[in-house]
Amino acid sequence: MLALKLLLTVAGGLLIAAALAIPLYTLFLRIQTMCKRTTDPDSVVELEPIPWRGPVALALAGCLPFLIAGSIVVVPSGMGGVRVSHIDGTLPRTLYSGVHFINPLVDSVQMFDLRDHMFTAGLGQEGGKPAMQKAGLDVQSREGLTIGLGVTVRYRFDPSKLSSVEAHLPQPADKELVPPVVASAWRELAPQYNVREIFSSKREEVRGKASAIITRKLATDGIVVEEVMLSEIRLPDEYANGLEGLLLKEQEDDQLGIQTDIQQKQVKIAELQAEAEAKQKVKAAEGDAQSKVVEAKGEADAMQYTLPLKQKQIEQSKLEAQARKEATIQNAEADAEAKVIDSKAELQRRNLLADAEASRIKLLATANAERMKSEADLLNRSPLLINKIVAERLSDKIQVVMVPSDGKFFFANDVFKSMAASPVIKQEMDNESQPDPKPGH
Repeated sequence: MLALKLLLTVAGGLLIAAALAIPLYTLFLRIQTMCKRTTDPDSVVELEPIPWRGPVALALAGCLPFLIAGSIVVVPSGMGGVRVSHIDGTLPRTLYSGVHFINPLVDSVQMFDLRDHMFTAGLGQEGGKPAMQKAGLDVQSREGLTIGLGVTVRYRFDPSKLSSVEAHLPQPADKELVPPVVASAWRELAPQYNVREIFSSKREEVRGKASAIITRKLATDGIVVEEVMLSEIRLPDEYANGLEGLLLKEQEDDQLGIQTDIQQKQVKIAELQAEAEAKQKVKAAEGDAQSKVVEAKGEADAMQYTLPLKQKQIEQSKLEAQARKEATIQNAEADAEAKVIDSKAELQRRNLLADAEASRIKLLATANAERMKSEADLLNRSPLLINKIVAERLSDKIQVVMVPSDGKFFFANDVFKSMAASPVIKQEMDNESQPDPKPGH
């Protein structure tokens, strides 16, 4: 709709501009013609008449879009409007957000912001932080002391009463009415309370009453109060110092009272603990006595069955000891008989081994005698075999043996004598003459 209103305005402006342009252009042509006549008096030039009907019609046609655009009013979101007639004055109906049609050239629309507004009194800005202004909202308490208050009021216009606000209140109504009403309400209410009540004990009560007064007074003028907030209270310096000391003393008194209560509770707890311990001891003693009585009865009852059982155990132990004794004797006799048998078997084994060894020695002696006899016969028949035997015996000790060619028995006799004299060869011959030991010995 705003675009349509803009198009109508542009169209009306173009029509009026065209209506003005046509006579101006005709006037320009007449001026040119008159200029030619002055330069050439003999020429005959007719002056064109200025057309008025066409431009007037265009001007009238151009006024029509302006009238239509003027009759269209668009109320933005969050706003409200009131029609004000130059004939009838303020009309009662409120225009809400949207498109509305009015009488052009007769009616106008006064806009009001229907969103929440904030009014703050008694607070300023120092270093970017809120601080109490010296010339803020000052009130007097019951004692006559001056107190600075930081008050914030959140309010909005009542849409149903915008016509009354426009017709009867100074404009802008909120800027003209809210500050004095708020200040009047707090200054009327504060003298009913002392400083301490306003500061601490009845602070919420005072704020509630002030909110009720402000809401009631502004409601009659079409302003709805949403909330009244008491954000800060500035006390006189002397009273603040005294109140701080008083609060410290009260805090100390509260601490002492709390400590006293704690100590009393501790004493009570100690008494209860002592009583509980005494009762526990009595119960424990009674329980011990009962348990001992029960134990004595149980032992007495158990003895009736225990004594026969003990006697049977003693008899069984005697029988077991007798059995162990007899078993030990039998084991000892068996061990003795086994040792006798083992000794007899060992003696027989040794006798058999001695007989076998004697038989072996006899056989070896016989075999050695026969071998020596046969070797003696062989040596008697071939004396040169002695050299061969000696050489075989000394082959690992002598590498070269040189024998003269003319000595027939020289080498054999001398070597044999030296062999007999050598202890090493003699030991080896003795070893060979002894019989071989029996395997296993």
